[in-house]
Amino acid sequence: MSQTTRFRAGGGTAPTNRSLVLAVCCVAQLMVVLDVSVVMVALPQIRHALGMSVAGQQWVVNAYTLTFAGFLMLGGRAADIWGRKRVFMAGLGAFTFFSLMGGLAVNADWLVAARALQGLGGAVLAPATLSLLTTSFPRPDERRRALGAWSATAASGAAVGVLLGGVLTQALDWRWVLFVNVPIGAALLALTAAGVKDEATSAPRPSLDVPGAVTVTGGLALLVYGIVSTSSRSWGSPVTVASLAGGALLLGAFTLVEQRWAVQPLVPLSVFRRRSLSAANGIAVTIGAALFGLYFFLTLYLQQVNHYSALEGGLAYLPAGLATLAAAVTGSRLVARIGPRRQLVLGPVLAAGALAWLSALAPGMGYWGHVFAPLVLAGAGFGLSFVPMTMAATAGMPPQQAGLAAGLINTTRQVGGALGLAVMSTLAAGVADSHLGHAVRAASALTDGYDRAFLVSAIVLAAGAAAALFLPKAARAVPGPTPQSGRTATVAVVGEDLGLTVEPA
Repeated sequence: MSQTTRFRAGGGTAPTNRSLVLAVCCVAQLMVVLDVSVVMVALPQIRHALGMSVAGQQWVVNAYTLTFAGFLMLGGRAADIWGRKRVFMAGLGAFTFFSLMGGLAVNADWLVAARALQGLGGAVLAPATLSLLTTSFPRPDERRRALGAWSATAASGAAVGVLLGGVLTQALDWRWVLFVNVPIGAALLALTAAGVKDEATSAPRPSLDVPGAVTVTGGLALLVYGIVSTSSRSWGSPVTVASLAGGALLLGAFTLVEQRWAVQPLVPLSVFRRRSLSAANGIAVTIGAALFGLYFFLTLYLQQVNHYSALEGGLAYLPAGLATLAAAVTGSRLVARIGPRRQLVLGPVLAAGALAWLSALAPGMGYWGHVFAPLVLAGAGFGLSFVPMTMAATAGMPPQQAGLAAGLINTTRQVGGALGLAVMSTLAAGVADSHLGHAVRAASALTDGYDRAFLVSAIVLAAGAAAALFLPKAARAVPGPTPQSGRTATVAVVGEDLGLTVEPA
C-alpha cells in the first residue's frame, strides 16, 4: 500500500508521507503527555531549590494542566481553520521555547509562569497531532491502527514521564526534566518542515473564539485555586468563596458566549448530542482524575514516606509504563472484537481495582509485595481505555470538526486531571492534618491522606465505567467483503456513529 495519501482542506490537496506523520504525531503527543508527570519526581528538588511551599508545589503541575486544558479547544479549532501542519509547528515551537524558559527559572513565579505558557503551546500542539492523524488515515482500519499507536504513546506517557524524570533528576538536575524537550522539539520541527506537506486552503477563515477560551480557562483556574486554597483557609473564607464563585461565574459566561454570542463557537454545544462523544468525554474526565492522582500521590508516598531517591522512584513506574503500552497495543485489536463499550467498562474497572488495592498502603511497605502488582494492573486498565475512548470521541465527526473532537477529548481528560488533583490534594492534606492532631507519626498521617486519595480515585473510575454503559451498543457482526480484496470480513456494526472495524475473517 502506498505510503502517501491525499487530504483536502478548503479545496486543495497535498501529498503526505503517512509513516512520517504517524511518527511525528506520536512523539509530539508523548512529549505533551509526559510533561505532566515528568516534573512529579522532581517536585521535592524543585520545592527545595526554589523555596516553594508544600501546597504551592502542585502549581508546577496545575499551571501546565490548566492552560493546557483551557486552550485545547482553541488549539483544535485553530488546526481546522489555519491548517494542521502550520498550527502543529506553531504549538511545537512555543512548547519547546517555554520548556527552555522553565528550565532557566530562578524563582517559583518564573517557573509557574513558564509552565503555564508551556501548557498553552501544548494546547495548540496536542489536538493538531490527532487531527493530522484522522485526516491522513481516512480508512477505518488504517485509522484504527494509527490511533492505536498514538493512543499507546499517550497512554504510556505518564509512566514514561515519571521514569525519565527520575533518571534526569538523579543523574543531572531537576532543570533537565524541562531542558530535555528542547532537542526533541527542534528535531521534530525540522522533520515536520521537511517531510510533512501542508493542506492547501483557499476557503475564508472564520474567527477564533478567544472570549470562549479566556472564560473557560479563567473559570477553571479560579475553581482549582479556590479548592487548593482550602489547605490553608476554611471553605467559608472570603478568598475561597470569591475564587469558587468567580470560577462558576466565568464558566457560566463561557456557556453564554458559546450559545449566543460566538460567531464560531469554541465548543458548539450541539456536538454533545452525539451520545458516543458525550459518554467518551465523561469517561475521559474520570480517567484524567485517577491517572493524575495515581502518579502524584504514589510518587509522594515512595519519596517522602519510603525515602526513595528520584531515580528509584522513577524506576518504580517502569512496570506500569510497560503494562500500559502493552495493553494499549492489545486494546487497539481487542476493541475490534468486543467493541468500545465493553472495553471502556473493562479498562476502568481494572484500574479502579488497582487503586482500591493501593488505598491500603502503610509506611515502609515493600515495593514488590504491595506496589508492583497494583501498578501493573492500573497500567493495563488505563492502557485498555485510551484507544476506545479516542475512537468513540472522534468517530463519525466531519473533517472540518476533527480538531474540535481532538481538542475536546484532550480537554476533558486534562480538566479531570487538574480538578481531580486539586480536590484529592485538599482531601489528602485534610486527612493528614487531622491525624497529626491525634499524635500520629508524620509518615503515617501522610500515608493515610494518600490512601484516601487512592480510594477516591477508585470510586471516580468506577463512575467512569458506569458512564461507558451509555455508549451505543454493538449490533451483531455482519459478514461482508473488504473493499480491496473481496475476502470475507467481519464488520462490527455499532450503534450511532461508531462504525470502527473491518477485520479479515
